[in-house]
Amino acid sequence: MNKLALYCRAGFEKELAAEITEKAADLGIYGFARVVDNSGYVIFECYQENEADRLAQEVQFKQLIFARQLVVVSDLLQDLATEDRISPIVAQYQQNSLVDFKQSTELWVETADTNEAKSLSTFCRKFTVPLRQQLRKCGLLNYREIYGSGVTLHILFINNDSCYVGYSYNNNHAPHFMGIPRLKFPSDAPSRSTLKLEEAILTFLSEKEEKQRMNSESKAVDLGACPGGWSYQLVKRGMFVYAVDHGKIAPSLMETGRVDHCPEDGFKFQPPKRTKIDWLVCDMVEQPMRITSLMSKWLTNGWCREMIFNLKLPMKKRYQEVRLCQQKLHDDLSKAGLGFEIQAKHLYHDREEITLHVRIK
Repeated sequence: MNKLALYCRAGFEKELAAEITEKAADLGIYGFARVVDNSGYVIFECYQENEADRLAQEVQFKQLIFARQLVVVSDLLQDLATEDRISPIVAQYQQNSLVDFKQSTELWVETADTNEAKSLSTFCRKFTVPLRQQLRKCGLLNYREIYGSGVTLHILFINNDSCYVGYSYNNNHAPHFMGIPRLKFPSDAPSRSTLKLEEAILTFLSEKEEKQRMNSESKAVDLGACPGGWSYQLVKRGMFVYAVDHGKIAPSLMETGRVDHCPEDGFKFQPPKRTKIDWLVCDMVEQPMRITSLMSKWLTNGWCREMIFNLKLPMKKRYQEVRLCQQKLHDDLSKAGLGFEIQAKHLYHDREEITLHVRIK
């Protein structure tokens, strides 16, 4: 097993390939990415033995933008006999001496997140049961995870007779089947965009951090708030929100008494004097660098300490644009003498955009 399978949103394979190639090179690991447009995954093959395992441990999954999941995989198993697909899969694990699969905690039989692959979902769900039983007979999947230890077993089916067999480290992967958090749309939310901010909060903050930094003592600004999908998530956590937008804010939000509607331009709005703003959130449709400059201004002026915002990506050179925006933030905050941490992710509920989280330390 000297390859990585990385899952992504269909259409972003080239961006993911560029990203993992760059991250690998930073560690002195070289290989090549196999990219099939709109496949929903990328295979990165390392030149040197055991380096895929090293990447799975040393490339910080939380720092990957376009990857939904990070899995070490075998060569593609093809032409699996319908009467016995299980034996070749079990053999792949038994042949690998690098990893102790007795420390495996879970089995995920997955497909790519594409319309074409959806037809495999029922097969994968049914196949999971007998495969799990056989793996347990071989001494796998009986390990009790302690503080992120152990590995998760992954089977990525390309079609019903071809699959990659692999694993991910529990302390360095997405803790969701197919790398997708399953969120339920709140019936009283003003818009479906609310799921983007909910996923961002769950991705970037631990439960403890969320309770400490997003509560009834916190104040926030939502730039481009109309009709209030993002403000909804903040109010839900007890925060007071300045909702900045010329458009209307949902009456249900205004009735909470936790929202002050500011009918102003998000690029011109400044926080009220002598008011401490804990959070800024922003989902405005604008050029990525213009949004980045605005976010930088808020941070370097000390108008807020933490933010979550989206960058709408161009159709071409998307990864390059992301790197330029990240570099500007890094340069501006460093020049201002600020300590900071920046995270970025192409979330499941994002489309042609990515979400960033910045915190001043």
